[in-house]
Amino acid sequence: MTNKTFLPSSNSYSQRKWYVIDCKDKTLGRTCSAITKILQGKHKPFYHPAADLGDNIILINAMDLTLQDTKKRAYVFRPGRPGSSLSFKTVRDDRPKRIIENCVKNMMGEGMAKRNITKRLKVYLAQDHPHKAQKPIEYNI
Repeated sequence: MTNKTFLPSSNSYSQRKWYVIDCKDKTLGRTCSAITKILQGKHKPFYHPAADLGDNIILINAMDLTLQDTKKRAYVFRPGRPGSSLSFKTVRDDRPKRIIENCVKNMMGEGMAKRNITKRLKVYLAQDHPHKAQKPIEYNI
């Protein structure tokens, strides 16, 4: 009896595509859930959880990503004196790239795709990006 389970070969996931996502007027949660789907490779017909089949993503206009104003997040990066305003920084104003990376990382399951996220997710605050040679495909959410 032969095994009929399809396992993707190394040849099928060695050719990763590049996608461009424009964050203008998009919400954080819906954008990050679409990003995790692409990074894990769940959008492909030959998805397998044991193989890292994900593609590369370029996010542009990350400053224009809409967040809820009721949810202000503050993280302590360098704690100083307790109660001083210098120890807290709002992430939205200082580091929007870090918000997106943390959101995507927390939405992903444990595994190879989560460990390799920094290599395949490129976040840019403006319209310009240096990955034009890879011929990225426009991805609409």
